[in-house]
Amino acid sequence: MTKIAIRLLTLAMFATAMVAGPMVNVAKAAGSDTPSPPSDSSKDKKKKHDKSSSIEDQKFLDGYRAAYATIYDRHDYTSAIGQLKALGHDNVADVANLIGYSYRKLGDYKVSQVWYERALQADPNHVRTWQYYGLWQLEQGNRESAQYHLGRIKQICGTDCAEYKSLAMALEQPAGTGLVY
Repeated sequence: MTKIAIRLLTLAMFATAMVAGPMVNVAKAAGSDTPSPPSDSSKDKKKKHDKSSSIEDQKFLDGYRAAYATIYDRHDYTSAIGQLKALGHDNVADVANLIGYSYRKLGDYKVSQVWYERALQADPNHVRTWQYYGLWQLEQGNRESAQYHLGRIKQICGTDCAEYKSLAMALEQPAGTGLVY
């Protein structure tokens, strides 16, 4: 009888976690503290000065994680921009995206846009950039553009990924509410 009770309790806890999971506020969707590999990792196409190989460099990863913590733990966007640029790999989509995010949080929307577009040039399927750029569009009042970004996210990872849910939730808010994401 005890084994059945344990199994039922485990099943109940799992079911509760599955139901509660979608209720978690994913509007921030901070992404990962580890950068994604470049979209084209073909060794044949790598050039002698290709910076994308740094993804596996421990010094680069440590610097990226430190900048990530500066952004999401300390909300010190100015310092994070300096840290990210000092890595010397702003051609990596995750790095360019976080620089764009930091500029957006500082209210410098023009420079932020440049970095989001740079991230998408580095990796056209970088889902977090599509999400953050979509939130940027919402902050600018461009709901149709944000909807386009949501569609791109759906093409890349479907409707169950955190980035899709975050942008969809933001789009559900009434226009003009002044929300900043």
